[in-house]
Amino acid sequence: MKLITEVASEAGIDERHLELYGKYKSKLSPSLWEDIKAKPDGKLVLVTAINPTPAGEGKTLTTIGLAQALNAAGVRTVAALREPSLGPCLGMKGGATGGGKSQIVPADDINLHFTGDIHAVTSAHNLLSAMIDNHIFQGNELDLNPQRIVWKRVMDMNDRSLRSIVTGLGDGNGPVRESGFQITTASEIMAVLCLCSDLSDLKKRLGRMLIGYDQQGQPVTAKALGAVEAMTALLKEAVKPNLVQTLEGTPVIVHGGPFANIAHGCSSIIGTRYALKLGEVVVTEAGFGADLGAEKFMDIKCRQAGLAPSAAVLVVTVKSLKYNGGVPKEELYNGNRVALLSGLSNMERHIENLGKFGVPVLVAINHFEGDSSSEINEVVVACRRLNVPTAVSKVWAEGGAGGLELAEELIKLLNREDQPKFAPLYEASLDIPAKISKIVREIYHGADVAFSPAAKRSLAVIDRLGLHHLQVCMAKTPYSFSDQPRLLGAPEGFTMGVRDITLSLGAGFAVVITGNIVTMPGLPARPAAEQLRIDDEGQLQGLV
Repeated sequence: MKLITEVASEAGIDERHLELYGKYKSKLSPSLWEDIKAKPDGKLVLVTAINPTPAGEGKTLTTIGLAQALNAAGVRTVAALREPSLGPCLGMKGGATGGGKSQIVPADDINLHFTGDIHAVTSAHNLLSAMIDNHIFQGNELDLNPQRIVWKRVMDMNDRSLRSIVTGLGDGNGPVRESGFQITTASEIMAVLCLCSDLSDLKKRLGRMLIGYDQQGQPVTAKALGAVEAMTALLKEAVKPNLVQTLEGTPVIVHGGPFANIAHGCSSIIGTRYALKLGEVVVTEAGFGADLGAEKFMDIKCRQAGLAPSAAVLVVTVKSLKYNGGVPKEELYNGNRVALLSGLSNMERHIENLGKFGVPVLVAINHFEGDSSSEINEVVVACRRLNVPTAVSKVWAEGGAGGLELAEELIKLLNREDQPKFAPLYEASLDIPAKISKIVREIYHGADVAFSPAAKRSLAVIDRLGLHHLQVCMAKTPYSFSDQPRLLGAPEGFTMGVRDITLSLGAGFAVVITGNIVTMPGLPARPAAEQLRIDDEGQLQGLV
């Protein structure tokens, strides 16, 4: 690794704007923005993928490798990524810093505690939780209804046993009430951190957050509780973006980490804006498949930040296409042309959907050892039929050199005369049910939406409070376009079940909870934590 001061210098960042966390990590001071804000923005490229499968698609890997390749091709490029959560790192997925020769480093630090941002979000969130219960215990001046507190607690770990809890048990411990835990990446404070423009905006958004309702049914916010200044104090360092590097020295801004299946799935607006001033091209990613991450990137992040992406890179693999065509995980290394052709429907649906935002698409075929040339050719032929450029990416094995073909195709796309006319999917003037319906019909290709009694009650509250201006953040399984994880390929004509709708007033959206989605994941039968090893020198193995 290069010293982070050297990486910063090569990116045009003066050392006085760095707040160092050792030799290889740094926070970027707000003073940097004053130096660079007058510079023209680079072009923003979103890396997304088809629906995730057990085989893995390599979206973050492709983002890192493509950024390295663009720099190798002479295009000054900065990557913008989310921070990994301990939940998936120690649960099912393992690390989230790329792999092979396309990684961000120091990987172990980034995957674990990094610069403490996620811990700061956890602390700020739970401070508010504690202040709510204490306020009720100390006399309840705000007349809060203990049975209508919507603010839960969080921790950055997968722990299904904490999804539903009872607080206040025992003498003198406050009112007994039902509550629960979410994973920190589902916290509204994480969303607020990633959507704010600066510390002042962060404070305003924290103040708008809904904590519950009083006995008359009126909303009560964090500002009314007097919690905002203390929460902001806990977040004052976390609001600053983090600078690290790839294995090839490409600068990467890593900041914020909301999940895309239960939150909005994008790295911070602040980090992205810094990157756009530092690079000719900024390569960023949004979580899970394009039906979740990309839709939220376009409809939430870009809308709130006033950003307009210049292109989208859709990552596919031969194995994931065969999986969507019905092949079980253990047989994905075997050739199966029929399943591959069937699974192409998933890729084609995502290409069609991305086109609805007015953004040109480039398909990246993430190459795995064992992929046959005939199978790869089937994907190329399908893309050619759709008039969509494609390239094979070998960035895992070869780093930036393995992404040069992909970089060249992207450069062509970015330099086209017919530049894209980006637009979000739905109009802000639509009410919440209409926004949900448009996403379900246009992106998921469902036929209808069924609202549960709880969801209908939430819609009545939204209507009563005049909150139809909110954007929509869908909480949905990432594995299918539908709300049914095993409905693979490109299903259509289904009914999407909405279980409930929660309000994130600070973030500016309503969270629409569908199917069996939960906001606190559980650990698998064999957690990734079991594979982690640390030697006497403190070197880690197994965090991949």
